[in-house]
Amino acid sequence: MVVGIVTVRISLPESQSLKDKRRIIKSLKDRARNAMNVSVAEVGYQDKWQISEIAFATVGSAGDIVQKRLSEIDKFLRSDPRWVLLDINTETL
Repeated sequence: MVVGIVTVRISLPESQSLKDKRRIIKSLKDRARNAMNVSVAEVGYQDKWQISEIAFATVGSAGDIVQKRLSEIDKFLRSDPRWVLLDINTETL
């Protein structure tokens, strides 16, 4: 069993309130879950309205499957203009 974890810190320049931030983060989490079947959670900066830290996790029977999913997550995160990636950390266990 192989576990892949991606932790990202993103800036939300269009967000003007915590309500705006929650709307964007909910959309991000829902789209990631539906498109890639991964676990997603906001793990940091929950009280700040223009920054967020989000963790993605996936599990697979082989390393190449998990690496492919981690690459899909990276591509997904870089494809949406509503946020700016500040930091990305990928880990395989």
